Amino acid sequence: MILKALYDYYNRCDNMPAYGMEEKQIGFLLVIDHSGKFLRFEDCRIDKDTAKTFLVKKMIGRTSAVAPNYLYDNSSYVFGYSTKENGKEQQCFDAFKAEVESIAQQFPENDDLKALCLFYEKSRDEILNELERDTLWSEVIKNLGKKFSFFSFRIEGDTKIIAQKREILQLEVPVSSGDGTSICLVSGIKGVPVETTTATMVPGSQATAKLVSFQVSSGYDSYGKKKGYNAPISEAAEFAYTTALNTLLSKNSRNKFSVGTRTFVFWASSSERAALQAEDALFSMLGFVENTDNPNANIENVRKVFNGIYSGSIKTSLDDKFYILGLAPNAARIAVAYWSETTLRDFAGMILQHFDDMEVIDTRKEKRPYMGLRDILGAVTLSKKHTDATPNLPDAVVKSIFQGLPYPYTLFASAIRRIRAEQEVSFYGGPCRVAIIKAYLNRLNDTNNKKLDIMLDKENTNQGYLCGRLFATLEKIQEDANHMSTIRERYMNAASATPAAVFATLLNLSSHHSEKLNAGAKIYYEKIKQEIIDKIMSDGFPAHLDLQDQGRFFVGYYHQRQDFFTSKNVNNEQE
Repeated sequence: MILKALYDYYNRCDNMPAYGMEEKQIGFLLVIDHSGKFLRFEDCRIDKDTAKTFLVKKMIGRTSAVAPNYLYDNSSYVFGYSTKENGKEQQCFDAFKAEVESIAQQFPENDDLKALCLFYEKSRDEILNELERDTLWSEVIKNLGKKFSFFSFRIEGDTKIIAQKREILQLEVPVSSGDGTSICLVSGIKGVPVETTTATMVPGSQATAKLVSFQVSSGYDSYGKKKGYNAPISEAAEFAYTTALNTLLSKNSRNKFSVGTRTFVFWASSSERAALQAEDALFSMLGFVENTDNPNANIENVRKVFNGIYSGSIKTSLDDKFYILGLAPNAARIAVAYWSETTLRDFAGMILQHFDDMEVIDTRKEKRPYMGLRDILGAVTLSKKHTDATPNLPDAVVKSIFQGLPYPYTLFASAIRRIRAEQEVSFYGGPCRVAIIKAYLNRLNDTNNKKLDIMLDKENTNQGYLCGRLFATLEKIQEDANHMSTIRERYMNAASATPAAVFATLLNLSSHHSEKLNAGAKIYYEKIKQEIIDKIMSDGFPAHLDLQDQGRFFVGYYHQRQDFFTSKNVNNEQE
């Protein structure tokens, strides 16, 4: 299913390399003239980790055997130099030289190949002596271990490298019939199956990591079949799905996001307007905010797009699907950590449900986004960094958001733990922790408790919620009386867990604080206190609140505090 979805994605995109080609990072070019004389190195690096990409013939998948690539390769092949000194430098150099001569024989009239053959008339030592005198030689040696440490040639005055010129590329058409063919399990079309698949590296994995591979002599050799012949994938299908996946995983891809060690890629089955808007909207939602002046506008645009898809104002087909694939690095393979396939409209509905569940009142002047995956995970870690979240938490949160499942208990408990440790409900001044608690509780199948609202709910009679409201009121009275707050630091944890043990003391303290207020403020706060206390059970404050009601305590506390700020703003505007 995953491979078929990637195969279809390749076929629906018109901007991916044709069969037999790939976008390859090449760090340095050897510039030569028409007589084969080496002129200089050309630096193609963009930064310390990336270089320019060139559309060249697909790289050969090799193990320990010597096998040169088509007019480009690493330093061992192109000029016979390696910092590892494994004794194969001369063998690799000779193989690449022989490959160049073989290609030149097939295109005898090509001037570029003639120049390249003249370059390789010199011995390996002569070539190295010329290269070592170049000013960039030290940079070349320093970067041989990088993923862009590949080399090719450019003729002086030309704009293209030799390896990307289509007139000399020998692109073989996949065989679809005859001996050695079998039914491809991805496309259902007859073709020659591949023995090994192309590497699709994710961050943290080995450069040779693959999504599909078979271990030799480890129980996977059924009926005498080895490696990829156990589950035949044709050359065309293998090229299509690996090219699609590598495109989704590329550095500038707008179809991926990373959380910790997990890399998630997503795509739609259609190239219609709604599908493309959904891809862009999801990219904006997950923390990749480009509009730094007003990042909250991006979240509103996301909501607008998914609301349009779900309501039908943006037209979609019932057959339009949306896919999300989560990958994790493993020893020699890539582990599939998450896979989701759903209709585009249902996916839009689940994103809107996430927005509704996470929405709480926010009185900040700069309403920074707090519903993205990175914000959620960062709010429940000690360092406030999403990368420090527990290993399985990102996958669980992704499932909750994208499949409409209950939010993980670990997320809820971590939010409570951070609030109790810091005596601070907000996260960097924002409502993310309260939003997590509200979202978790509202998705529970709990018919005994009223669902939490976005803002203050005076009809909510849950004892934990009421205790939180009362604590916020008593804290506000102290702030107005003494222009400071101490009961939060000293009593919040106890009040949220064992209300009966501390609220008598807090109410007694509050009576002393109220005496310092003017008459109007005293009446105002007394009415709020009375309204809340009237809803407390007749036998008094609860002796103990379970973890869910502790969560309601913090939501009630936050709602009441925000209501005080809102009321103050309204009064100021009226004045």
